[in-house]
Amino acid sequence: MSLKKNQKLTFFVPNFASELRIPYIKEGVSAGFPSPAADFSENNIDLNKELSENPLATFYIKVKGNSMIEAGINDKDVLVVDRSLEPRDNKIAICFVDGEFTVKRIKLEKDCLYLMPENPNYKPIKINEENQLIIWGIVTYVIKAL
Repeated sequence: MSLKKNQKLTFFVPNFASELRIPYIKEGVSAGFPSPAADFSENNIDLNKELSENPLATFYIKVKGNSMIEAGINDKDVLVVDRSLEPRDNKIAICFVDGEFTVKRIKLEKDCLYLMPENPNYKPIKINEENQLIIWGIVTYVIKAL
């Protein structure tokens, strides 16, 4: 088994003490038919708090590589990861396998665990007793540039 060397992750810790406030319009914007302009109130949002259910267990990771593109995770996206969530079948996780970090979908089968890429150019990673695996956390959000 070999992990692709071009799949790298850069870790970041949320700054919950930040005083930076970004304007936030709660009413949202129509993605269907345009709606008449309504009076809207502008509030502030702190994405560190908004995207983190468990602040002490949350961190951000910047992705390098394209093994998860069919899951909507692309090169340079930032993942919000919660270490307090239980790893489960079909969840996307940050995994430490044999000394390397990777992001993959967990696939549980009878007496077997696979780490599944979401790109046909990559092969699944079958985890067996010879592998060292630590699941660091579960991906809860993807932040991307458009």
